[in-house]
Formats: sequence, C-alpha cells, structure tokens
Amino acid sequence: MLYGFEKIIEERILKAQKRGEFENLPGAGKPLEFEDDSFVSEDLRLAYKILKNADCVPVEIELKKEIKQTEDLLAGMQETSEKYRILKKLNFLILKLNSIRDTSIVHEMPQVYTGKLVERFENSKTS
Repeated sequence: MLYGFEKIIEERILKAQKRGEFENLPGAGKPLEFEDDSFVSEDLRLAYKILKNADCVPVEIELKKEIKQTEDLLAGMQETSEKYRILKKLNFLILKLNSIRDTSIVHEMPQVYTGKLVERFENSKTS
C-alpha cells in the first residue's frame, strides 16, 4: 500500500517539475540550513517545527519578551508617576509568568518592589 502512495507522490512531483513549478523558488541553488533540534525529543520535533513555521510562540516566551521590553522601557524613563505605572505592569507580567510555570517557588522570577524603586527614583531626583 505504501508503495502505491509513493508512486502517486512521485508522479505528482514529476508533473510539477514539467510545469516548472519548482523554478525560481526562494533559496534555489543555496545549501540547506539545518537547525540543531537535538535538545527536543524526537517525538516532539515535527510538532515544534510546525508551530515554529506558523510563527506560534509559547506563552512563556512571549511573556519573557514583554517583560524584557517593559524593563528596557522602565530603564529609560524619567517621570516618576509614569515609572510607577510601568512598574505595576512589569510586576503583573512577572506574576502572570510565575503563575503559568509549573516550577518551584525558588525558580520563580522575582517581582520588582515598588518601595525600593520609588526611593531610588526620588534619590536620583535630588542628585
């Protein structure tokens, strides 16, 4: 049965070649680039590849990106009231990340404490 299926596939590929459907494809004539997916178990590789090709990123990775962007935004801000608002958002994102992860509290990302930051911001204003 598998042989018949392979024959159908080969026929379709040959017909497509004759019609020129494989001409001028992106990357034509260039060597293939294989990604190192040895860290992914063999039974999950295909699923991960499909998700990656569909630009589907795990929620944890998206949250980590957003946390990093928020930290960068916070580092460049001058106004204390706006920093406090962004800081609340940052702590919410960290709380959300910690809540979806199935890990020990020891491995959780610590929240940024407002008291220390407000004090630090006020000290930088007087300097």
